[in-house]
Amino acid sequence: MKKELYGKTTDGKDVFQYTVTNKNGMEMTVMDFGAILLNVIVPDKNGAKKDVVLACDSMETYRVNGCYFGSTIAPSANRIADAEVTIDGIRYQLDVNDNENNLHTNFPNGMNKRIWNAEETENGVRFTFVLDDMEYNLPGRRELAVTYTLTDDNEICIDYEGDSDKNTVINPTNHTYFNLDGHTSNNILNQKLLLHASNYTPVRAGSIPTGEIASVKGTPFDFTEWKTIGEEIDEDVEQLKLTGGYDHNFVVDNYDGTVKEIAQARSEETGIVLTVLSDLPGVQFYAGNYINGEKGKEEMVYGKRSGFCLETQYYPDSVHHANFPSVIFGPERPFRSTTIFKFGV
Repeated sequence: MKKELYGKTTDGKDVFQYTVTNKNGMEMTVMDFGAILLNVIVPDKNGAKKDVVLACDSMETYRVNGCYFGSTIAPSANRIADAEVTIDGIRYQLDVNDNENNLHTNFPNGMNKRIWNAEETENGVRFTFVLDDMEYNLPGRRELAVTYTLTDDNEICIDYEGDSDKNTVINPTNHTYFNLDGHTSNNILNQKLLLHASNYTPVRAGSIPTGEIASVKGTPFDFTEWKTIGEEIDEDVEQLKLTGGYDHNFVVDNYDGTVKEIAQARSEETGIVLTVLSDLPGVQFYAGNYINGEKGKEEMVYGKRSGFCLETQYYPDSVHHANFPSVIFGPERPFRSTTIFKFGV
C-alpha cells in the first residue's frame, strides 16, 4: 500500500490516493475524493503493463467530472423520472438535473465530489460517509461504505454497504470507464462484449425506462454471444437513437442475489479479458457516447466512445415501476452488495 497526496479541494483540504499492488504486478489506485477508482494497471498478453481505465488529469478536472470517470455514485445511481419519489406515502422532490429528471442524485455536490473517510485494509481501502436525514432530499441517516480490495487473482472487489434509520433509496454503483486496449487508445468499438442478459429495459425520451422488460433476441441489444461493441451501435433503431448508442440497463439472467458472472469483455489487440461478477439484478452498459474532449491523465483528450461502463445496479427508475426490484432500503433491509472486476489474458 502506498499513500500519496493527490491534490487539494477548493477549500484547501488534502486529497489522498492509495495504490495497491498484488503479487502479479497488477495495480489499483483509488482516492478519498469521491471514492474514485483512478488507475487499473494490468499486464497484457505480451506482459506489457496497460492502464485500462479512463480518469481525469487533476483535481481541477475532478471538480467538474461531467462523465463521472471512476466515480462512486451514491446514494442513488442512474435516472429517476420527474426527479421525485414517494416513500411510505411521503413525496420527496429530488434535484432536477437531467432535463426534468434526476440523474446520479446530485451533480454539483454529489458523493463523487466529497471526501470520504478512508481506512487502509490489508489489500485495499474502505471508504465511509454518513449522510444526515434529508441530505439530497432523501430520508434517513445513512451510513454508507465502499471497500475496494485487490486480490492476487487479479480481482478488484467492490463491496457496498448502506444502513439507514428510515426507509430510503439506496442504489449505488461504480462509474468506471474501461478501455481494454489501454486508456490511451482511441475508442472501444473493436472490443468484444458478452452479457448474460436475455432481456433489457427499453427507454423513452430522457432515457427513462418504460417499465417493459423486453427480449434482446433479434435486436442490436443481443450480446448473449460474443459481439464487437461497434458492430450494431449505430443501427437505425429508435432505442439506439434515443441514447446516442448503447446506454441501457440489461436484466441479469437467473438473478438470485448471489455473486455470479454477468458479463465479459475482451480486447483482441492486448488479449486482456475483463470478467464482471455481481449479485445485483441489472447492469447498465454505457458505450461512452457522450464523452467529448475530456481532459484525461497522461495528457490524453478522451473522445466519443473511448471507454465503456458496466455499472452493476438495480434498474433505473425502479421507484416508479412495481415490476422492477425495489431500491427501498431501511432499518429492516440494509443494503449489501458485491461487484468484482476480474482481469486476465
